Amino acid sequence: MEDYPEELRTPPVSLVSIVGCPEMHGSISTALSSQQPPMNTLALPDFAKTNVLSRTARNRDPLAPPQAVSGILKKDWLLKHRTRVPAVVAAMFRADQVSGDPAQWLQACSDLENLKSIIQGRHSKLVVILVQAQAGDELGEEVIVALRKRAEIDSKHLIVLVESDETERNKSLLKLRTIFAELCSTYYREEGRRIKSRIEKRNFSSVELSVRYCYKVAVYAEFRRDWPEAQKFYEEGVRVLREMIGTSTRLPPAQRLVEIKAVADQFYFKISTLLLHGGKVVEAITWFRKHIRSFERVVGSPEVAFLHWEWFSRQFLVFGELMETTSTTVPDTLSPRFGTADNALTEWEFQPAYYYQLAANYLREKRCALECPLSRANLTGDNEIPDSIMSSVYVGQYVCLFEQGDTISVLPLSDTEYTSYALSEAERFQDSYEIIALFRKAYESFLSLGATRMASSCSAGMAIEYYAAGEFSNAKKLFDGVAGLYRQEGWTTLLWEILGYLRECSRKLNSLINFISYSLEMAALPVFSDSLHGYSENKSKCGPAGWPTISRREEIQQEVVNILEGKHTSEVTNDEFNLELTEESTHLVIDQISPLRIVLVASVAFHDQSVKPGSPLSVSVSLLSHLPSPVTIDQLEVQFNQSECNFVMVSAQEDSSMLNSHVHGQVVHSPSLTLFSSKWMRLTHEVKSGQSGKLECLSVKAVLNKRLVVSCQAESPASMEDSPLWKFEDQIETLPTKDAALAFSGQKLTQVEEPDAQVDLVLDSNGPALVGELFVVPVTILSKGHSVHSGELKINLVDAKGGGLLMSPTEAEESESHHVELLGVSTVTGDEVSKEEVDNIKKIQYSFGVVSVPTLATGESWSCKLEIKWHGAKSVMLYVSLGYSLDSSEDASLHRLNVHRSLQVEGKIPMIVGHQFLRPFRREPLLLSRVRSSSGDDKKDSLAINESNMLIVSARNCTEVPLRLHSIAIESDDGGKQLCSVEQISGLSDEYAVVAPSTEYKAIFSVNPRASSPDFCLGELCLNWSRDLQLGENQDTHVIMKQRLPEVHIEEPPLVVSIECPPYAILGIPFTFYVKVHNSTSLLQEIKYSLVDSQNFVFSGAHNHAAFILPKTEHTVSHKLVPLGSGSQQLPKITVTSVRYSAALTPPTAATTVFVYPSEPKFNLEKSHLVSDELVS
Repeated sequence: MEDYPEELRTPPVSLVSIVGCPEMHGSISTALSSQQPPMNTLALPDFAKTNVLSRTARNRDPLAPPQAVSGILKKDWLLKHRTRVPAVVAAMFRADQVSGDPAQWLQACSDLENLKSIIQGRHSKLVVILVQAQAGDELGEEVIVALRKRAEIDSKHLIVLVESDETERNKSLLKLRTIFAELCSTYYREEGRRIKSRIEKRNFSSVELSVRYCYKVAVYAEFRRDWPEAQKFYEEGVRVLREMIGTSTRLPPAQRLVEIKAVADQFYFKISTLLLHGGKVVEAITWFRKHIRSFERVVGSPEVAFLHWEWFSRQFLVFGELMETTSTTVPDTLSPRFGTADNALTEWEFQPAYYYQLAANYLREKRCALECPLSRANLTGDNEIPDSIMSSVYVGQYVCLFEQGDTISVLPLSDTEYTSYALSEAERFQDSYEIIALFRKAYESFLSLGATRMASSCSAGMAIEYYAAGEFSNAKKLFDGVAGLYRQEGWTTLLWEILGYLRECSRKLNSLINFISYSLEMAALPVFSDSLHGYSENKSKCGPAGWPTISRREEIQQEVVNILEGKHTSEVTNDEFNLELTEESTHLVIDQISPLRIVLVASVAFHDQSVKPGSPLSVSVSLLSHLPSPVTIDQLEVQFNQSECNFVMVSAQEDSSMLNSHVHGQVVHSPSLTLFSSKWMRLTHEVKSGQSGKLECLSVKAVLNKRLVVSCQAESPASMEDSPLWKFEDQIETLPTKDAALAFSGQKLTQVEEPDAQVDLVLDSNGPALVGELFVVPVTILSKGHSVHSGELKINLVDAKGGGLLMSPTEAEESESHHVELLGVSTVTGDEVSKEEVDNIKKIQYSFGVVSVPTLATGESWSCKLEIKWHGAKSVMLYVSLGYSLDSSEDASLHRLNVHRSLQVEGKIPMIVGHQFLRPFRREPLLLSRVRSSSGDDKKDSLAINESNMLIVSARNCTEVPLRLHSIAIESDDGGKQLCSVEQISGLSDEYAVVAPSTEYKAIFSVNPRASSPDFCLGELCLNWSRDLQLGENQDTHVIMKQRLPEVHIEEPPLVVSIECPPYAILGIPFTFYVKVHNSTSLLQEIKYSLVDSQNFVFSGAHNHAAFILPKTEHTVSHKLVPLGSGSQQLPKITVTSVRYSAALTPPTAATTVFVYPSEPKFNLEKSHLVSDELVS
């Protein structure tokens, strides 16, 4: 599109000329260019320059007959109307030039008359502008009227422009823009009507003038922004142009077509631009299709056919660029069913890449036409190209300049001269690189749309052009990418052409291995018809390999055979290889994704899924080739992952001495090793299973023509897939093996079972593991029939609940807490394994361990102990694996036997420890922290200062085994010993106490706080325990179990309520009951006392009582009670309330309970009282 001139690519812009007063030209030009639509300005400094506006004089005899039309469109007509022919001419005068000196007035009138005579032939509109210095300078009315009459203009076309006042100047410029816009529209409308009347009256002598007039009317309509009328006359001009193709005889045939196409090019460019910028995408595409159909067959003579294809390519390129620059999209109102009666368009026609691809294809047609001998058939050496050929003043015409003396004349060209000139110009340019650029542009666009097939087609076009330009490396790279898609989707015919190019690229690059690969792949493509019917018209499109026929496939296969047999010359020529065959150049590797699977595929199936070591095993090897001619295999080698199972098959006719020296394995003679096209060759052989483990067939190597080695990756029949190229071909489906069941389930690998291990591995356990103790698991290795060499014991601890590893090595490094930890390994005698081995165990991270086992002869044993420690209650699976070799040889070390054992060990908490605080008997302090606590959850225990409290610690055995409790102690901090004294008053009397399963042991501690503390920690509770082992077992190991006691609140109570009563009572005998309230503060305390009746006692005294207690004193309330019933009886309920603290104290039930005897007990009362007093204390 850049080749078109700017005046054709951009919308027409009105042209206005201003004459005189050059100092005002800048502001006027800026004002006109800033409006919408803008206006261009042709500024002339004075009236002496107005001659540039005059028309060129034509010296023509009026009596002479009318001259024939020389062309359709002049090249510079549109440029002239945009730059040299103004629609409006403005004459600018200063006020003093028309109102001052009479001589100046006469000069102004003279300038106006000259300007009127110049623009009269152009029909341009005239405007007069008077420039005043100040707004107050008034001109006489008679001067303005006289000036307007001289100019012959309306009053509104005389404008006064104030120079100094900015506001007035802007108003004048606005008015001037309005007048100019109105006059320009009038001028272009009148010019269009004048030309349109000629078309309607048809008063023209040739059809060329009809096309020219249509073009002018359309351009004048574009100046007025009347797009529908412009499109209408552009379309009318195209219609007349089509009629000219067969009727016009003004020029020779070849040049006539060139001119018509050049003019049509401009018409359709204008039509496409108008439609696309107007949003009419469907109409633009429809018109373009019509345009292409109209000129598709207008090729002309074969000598100038390349000009037609060049022009045709440019049409697609320009339309694609227009589509891209206008950002067109498929309209919502369009039917989504493309290519139907409702919507004849295709979805690709809305994509610019589609037009770039076709532009490249037609430019390739131009190159082919240039290379065709017919383009030079009628040109002889006598037809020399004339000198000084140039473009004519008319669009699409060329002329020859002829110089004779001082006279230069223009002479027309003959078709022969023009054809020679066009050929010479075309040969100056290399179209291949322009074609590549177009294909690449289309390729990138299609790829962004996800259209991989279209993109591959463009990539193939680029590759063909690189091939034509001699850049074979770039061509091969692109061809390989395209061939990959065609193989995947099964485009056989297209793949044939691409492979043909790849063969030739390999030949040019002297790559023998690639040439053989591509040749064999071509020969193995699906069968085509052997008839050439229908191919003769397009022989140039089949590629360098020729047509895909059966005979051609056989020829290609024979070419490879001839190369391998050395029947070609070994010299390097332009068309042949350097045929020095090497091992690298004759070795092909075929895997499951290789395109050469259609050349040779190998299927291997074992007849048994598992086998004992050393047992015979049958294996079936099947080969299939789609090459058209039979292939004789000289040698067939089958390779396994165990090399002792390899075997080689050779034909019975071959000499065994010719075998490859690198081949190792059993040699088997077969009657025939000939592959026929698309038929399976089935072979069965018996191999002896080797070492235990997986036995897999790796590859099958076939030697063809004694030089070509084809190594095929072995495939299982059950998982084989057909090639996409042969999958849907009409052929008889056969199975790779005769046994149908084996064909559908056979595998290329089998399992060789391990020999039974004759070594016993024993794990022992003495019950559940307890948290904190060092748990020992004895491991014993007993050799019963095998000697153990290079033995290795692997230990693994796994969560028994299916959670996998207890902790990954990474987590173990980052965390310091582990549920279970493997600490070490020790022998039965107690000697530790070497420090290096212990370090290795710890390096493997906590749950893993590897221990070397010494060499053991048959009948010997070796034992060790695994030391495992539980840090938390968790069930663990202990896996122990023994791997060993039967002897110390290197081969035996590769084949190891394994013995696996597992043991589940439950990890349990040994003891649950609890505690409880007891305050002094029948003494209840008022603890304000308990009163103020708003929530009962997680409430701290509160203790009173200088009160002797008791702490009862209980330890319950949670396991199924008896435990020994050696000691229970509380370890206080150094600072805590000064704030609170803790003494044990009841504990272990012997060396240890045996705690049976589910039983509980208790210890009592005296706690006496000495100072207040809101968060006081008594310390840690330490339990020293061990398992209760039986006689004969190893010495037990003590475990220290520590548990931190919770924090307590120590405070001084303001009031302490104590109850005093006899230790027992006798039925019917009264006794005294005392309630004492002690005020430990320095404040006067008011209390309220209440007593609730009890049906078991009759008492005397007030039910309610109030009193004031002085600081540091005690108040006593007494009651006389008579028991009415025997047994354990509840005293009347007592409540003491502190008015200051709004808190009530009620003694617990245990403190208000007394035992009533029915009569006087028969024992020493004095001694009993002493014992009771001790208990109470």
